[in-house]
Amino acid sequence: MLAAFAGLNPVLQALLAGLFTWGLTALGAGGVFFTQAIDRRRLDGMLGFAAGVMIAASFWSLLLPAIELSGSTGLKASIPAAIGFIAGGVFLRGLDTLLPHIHPGYPLPGAEGPVSSLRRTTLLVIAITMHNIPEGLAVGVTFGAVAAGLPHESLGAAVALTLGIGLQNFPEGFAVSAPLAGEGYSRARSFWYGQLSGIVEPVAAALGAAVVFIIQPLLPYALAFAAGAMIFVVGEEVIPESQMHENKRIATTGLLIGFVTMMILDVTFG
Repeated sequence: MLAAFAGLNPVLQALLAGLFTWGLTALGAGGVFFTQAIDRRRLDGMLGFAAGVMIAASFWSLLLPAIELSGSTGLKASIPAAIGFIAGGVFLRGLDTLLPHIHPGYPLPGAEGPVSSLRRTTLLVIAITMHNIPEGLAVGVTFGAVAAGLPHESLGAAVALTLGIGLQNFPEGFAVSAPLAGEGYSRARSFWYGQLSGIVEPVAAALGAAVVFIIQPLLPYALAFAAGAMIFVVGEEVIPESQMHENKRIATTGLLIGFVTMMILDVTFG
């Protein structure tokens, strides 16, 4: 199966990988059909796990290859990665400022961005969608790097990153759908909004793969850009949300497990 997958166009590979990660978002959101109430401890542990995966992926799958691909040594080797990393954070910060949204677990008065009359549900989906953009880009640029034939990237590493992103998408889907169900939305509607938040990932993945495959000199910057965007999301949203309900130890334990899981996936398959 992997051999057949390897023969596909890189943009198609990235699109399929993005569909996989979206599918796990939907699978997580589907948990709302099987539970009567939110187990906050479990959810916070899962969010911590997601944070750990994203941090590990940012280093092992994105930043380290970006530094290796710079073609330089010493201080110069870090410059493309540093520029891309900061640019990714600034990009997400810009979206955070320009788009009205609300993070899961916060009341409507906690909405961020421009003042808006949008419903809380819409604001919540916007927040998670912004969260998922860098994840899709990360998958896409990695497949683009593989297609470019660069020695520091392999199909196994791209698949490992896809698996890691998919694993951490599972709790994210549930983190959207479960609170909505708790607020009185029907389970079907809660599921719909939960899975909808991940639909941007296949689009971002295909776009990322296409850009870096066509313009290969951008690759170190693009890899680091995706890393910076993901770290921004982790610091701005995932970790604070996982620790706002007095489950800090559980969330931190989940973070450690998530980091080690992603590290093992990358080292094993990469």
